[in-house]
Formats: sequence, structure tokens, C-alpha cells
Amino acid sequence: MLDLSMPVESLTAALVDIESVSGDEAGLADLVERALRAYPNLSVERDGNVVLARTDLGLDQRVVLAGHLDTVPIANNVPSRVEEGRLFGCGTSDMKSGVAVLLRVAHLVGTGELTPRVDLTWICYDCEEIEAARNGLGRVARERPEVLAADLAVLLEPTDGVIEGGCQGTLRVVVSTTGTRAHSARSWLGSNAIHAAAPILATLAAYEAREAEVDGLHYREGLNAVGIRGGVAGNVVPDGCEVTVNFRFAPDRSESEALAHVQEVFAGFAVRLTDSAPGARPGLDAALPRAIVEAVGAPARAKLGWTDVALFGRLGIPAVNLGPGDPNLAHKVDESVDVEIIGQTERALVRFLS
Repeated sequence: MLDLSMPVESLTAALVDIESVSGDEAGLADLVERALRAYPNLSVERDGNVVLARTDLGLDQRVVLAGHLDTVPIANNVPSRVEEGRLFGCGTSDMKSGVAVLLRVAHLVGTGELTPRVDLTWICYDCEEIEAARNGLGRVARERPEVLAADLAVLLEPTDGVIEGGCQGTLRVVVSTTGTRAHSARSWLGSNAIHAAAPILATLAAYEAREAEVDGLHYREGLNAVGIRGGVAGNVVPDGCEVTVNFRFAPDRSESEALAHVQEVFAGFAVRLTDSAPGARPGLDAALPRAIVEAVGAPARAKLGWTDVALFGRLGIPAVNLGPGDPNLAHKVDESVDVEIIGQTERALVRFLS
């Protein structure tokens, strides 16, 4: 059983100690569902390994609190441990500390300790850390978008306890070269496709990343090789080489504009799009986003990465990132979270909802 009445730091440790690598979240989803069903004033349902809960108080506005249950593969870092004010373990930062915060809010509302000024929807979902086609939140958005209807969504993604607005878009392309096979002992009879990829790598090394201010927040783009494949055998001049390139782009570019930029950078090479997701503008000018920034008590900054705020953006719902984890520690073997910031984030969210 998950005891949602325990302090948020202890609840985080309990969640970390339940392994839930992407695709294997059923056990944790079971426990979250059972814990939320203990509160009769919350309407709870299960959709695959997505757990949804909501209040229906008849209030004028609704806020979604969302967090993913899955983690990257365990790296000998479960169970959790506490050292010098930090909780270590897989998912401590990304994002079981955030899930603990949203579950604590559910407990406070469920027991009547918190009377929110808005109706609330809680979404704990699966498969965020792997391919987008399996993302549980994305599936719900496609099949049941009405469930996500709200005036603001708060993603409990790691932000070190401050508001991060919007997110970068991301796309991946394969930039390829061709050559002619030959025996490596008679290489002059062929044309080496790997050698032909040298200008691709030189272009990437010399690339100057654009910086953009979008709705008052500062974004920096990045274009990087993230994989290279080529070669047939140890004695064959290769006739093909592929460089996989990832472009992280500011949310003032559309996906088509981002792809056009990459194609321009690699003009003269074959460029094949393999994956793409849009960014999201900060959207902090509306009343609810402004209120949550005020409740946190620190200036908002840009989200340098992609999160599911983009999904809410496509639905026309303003969304922000706010979680206690440090994004710079996500997915690392020594992943950890500052215990104090977990509590600070819970208190900030309670202030906003009050």
C-alpha cells in the first residue's frame, strides 16, 4: 500500500523503491489507483496503466496535475538512500519526486485539508521515457481529449522547483552518404562513404546555435550528431554511411520550419526525417500561469528540453513545468533530488491552489 499521508520526502522514497521502468508500470499504477480510491470525494478511473482522478466541485476553472510513473532502466540505484540532505535513486529527479508532490496534493484535497479554488484533474501515466507512440498521456489525448480539458496543466517534470515555461521542439534526421564498395586492399577502385561523411561532421562542429527570446524567456537551440552507422566488414570499403542528427529548436519555430532549417544546413546531402515533436510557447501571460509563477516566488525560465507541455499546447491548454527534481541529474547513475526542494515544491503548489 502507498500511504499518501506520509511526508512528501518519504513518499518519494517509497515510489522510488517500486521499480517502474518504461513498459513495466502496472504494479506502481495499481498502488497509485488503490491509494486514490481511498478518498470518496475523488472520482478515479484506470485506463490501461494511466490512472486518472478528478474533483467535480462545480468551480469555474480546472487545473491538471500530471506526471509519468516510468523511469529509465535501473542502474544499480534502487532502493533509494539519503545522504547529506539528498535522496538518491532511479527516478528521484525524473520524476517520482514530482509524482509524490501531486499525490500529496490529492491527499490534502481528499481529506479536506486543502480546499482548492479550482477543480483538479490528476493524471499519472506510463511510457513517457520511450518512443512517443507508447506515451500513455498521448494515447489519452488522442482517444479521449475531453479528459484533459482544463484552463492550465502543470507537468511535474524536474525544474529544480521553479517554473519552466514552454519547451523546445525536437526532431531527428538521418543524413546519408553513398559510395562504391571495393576490397580495402584495392581501395582506389571504390569510393568510401564514411570518408564522404566528413563534411557532415565538420558542419556540425562549426554550427553556431541560435538563441531566441520567446515571450520573455531565453531559449538556446542545438544541432548534434547522436549516432553514426557505416561499414560492411573489416576488409571492405563501405558504400553507405548514415549520421543521425538531433535538432532541439526554440518554440518560435514550427516543425516544418525546423526541418527546412536542417535541410538547408545539410544542402547537397540526402536528409530523411525519422522523428519530430513540436515545441510549446511559454504562455505565461494568462491569469493562472501568472498566479503559479507568483506562488513559486521565483522568475520563470525556459524549458531546455521537450516535455508533454507540448501535448497540452496542441490541445490549446496553457501548460507549465514545475517539479522538485534537477533536470541535470535526470537519468544519471547518481540521480538524486534535494529533499528540501521536494517540500518547497509541495508548499508552492498548495499556495497556488489555495
